[in-house]
Amino acid sequence: MSPALSPSAILTIAFVTALLAGTLLRHWLATRQIRHVVRHRDAVPAAFATSIPLTAHQRAADYTVAKTRLVILELALGTGVTVVWTLLGGLQALNSATLSWLGAGMLQQIALLVGFVLIGSLIDLPMSWYQTFVLEERFGFNKMTPRLWVTDLLKSAFLGALIGLPLAWLILWLMGAAGTLWWLWAWATWMGFNLLLLLIYPSFIAPLFNKFQPLQDEALRARVNALMERCGFSAQGLYVMDGSRRSAHANAYFTGFGAAKRVVFYDTLLARLTGEEVDAVLAHELGHFRHRHVIKRMVSLFAMSLAGFALLGWLSGQAWFYTALGVMPSMAPGASNDALALLLFLLVVPAFSFLVGPLFTRLSRAHEFEADAFAVHQTSARDLSTALLKLYEDNASTLTPDPLYAQFHYSHPPALERLARMQQPVNGKDSPCPA
Repeated sequence: MSPALSPSAILTIAFVTALLAGTLLRHWLATRQIRHVVRHRDAVPAAFATSIPLTAHQRAADYTVAKTRLVILELALGTGVTVVWTLLGGLQALNSATLSWLGAGMLQQIALLVGFVLIGSLIDLPMSWYQTFVLEERFGFNKMTPRLWVTDLLKSAFLGALIGLPLAWLILWLMGAAGTLWWLWAWATWMGFNLLLLLIYPSFIAPLFNKFQPLQDEALRARVNALMERCGFSAQGLYVMDGSRRSAHANAYFTGFGAAKRVVFYDTLLARLTGEEVDAVLAHELGHFRHRHVIKRMVSLFAMSLAGFALLGWLSGQAWFYTALGVMPSMAPGASNDALALLLFLLVVPAFSFLVGPLFTRLSRAHEFEADAFAVHQTSARDLSTALLKLYEDNASTLTPDPLYAQFHYSHPPALERLARMQQPVNGKDSPCPA
């Protein structure tokens, strides 16, 4: 009778199996997407034949294929990096190096986290550069200069250090000082930080990267304000963002929380849509608030993060959790494995959570359908349809994604499904807001 496998061996096998299965599945889905888009490249779907030129459809197909090929490359790189950090001893080597340099203590743990982030960022830099200055440039989307790209990079690094280091120190301190329920206090800290970020991001962080000017078009401002007032929605202001400084992609969004909410339009979007179409896009965003999608997503985030912190609280006290993933826990006097536990958890969880992804993308698509329905009943299906088609065309979004790939990866419904749903009868809960 063969001896039972140890917990360490079980976790190693489970991790390798999940990582390999997830990588192969994502690669297979990506190749399906490429084949499906190429197969439908030379004919605009009948539903869009009168509104989307063949040249735009082919450009979207080529852009989608190029992006998906980059995804395959990033997938292979990401899987390899994960294996190097874990089973091949990369994290163990970094931990040993920081211990020999700084000795055991909080400073060493912070240095371990910083070293991990810096190395990961350096590995990602070539891909980021290629995506911006090769792929996006090839299809006419990139508006960034190398100088602006580097400036954004430095600003992001500075903000990451300014905000991330104190948060990391607090989490690590709680792990060592708050007893067996440290994970509950750490979760509360993490949630408080996220809520604070929602409040300060619009006014203090976003303006570091983009210019936000109050909406100057008086006619459009009146239309937008009338729609929001009719639907009982208030915002801190209406702003236009200089999105064209970095990209030709167009968008509009709400940002902030509570009294700090504001409506932001990309200048590229306002240059393309009519006033009626802007109304329809804004009404779609209002639909998310009317149906409490933002609150529902926040509650889901709270619940998932609580479960994650609870699991980490248990795993961090198990020696086999470390040894199964290529790390030897520090045994030196005064040493702590808290930073190691955090990093291992962040490396391992994605391997096991990939199959849950379709559930969340399905929920997101359901929310988009509800927001579309609300927008249709506040404005019109025609205005929302034409606005979306312009955005699909301008953003080179394919009209013919592989259905299975979309089920796994699309947070928004494919165009054909989305526009067909807009023609359904009015739902009572989405009746027009009173005039």
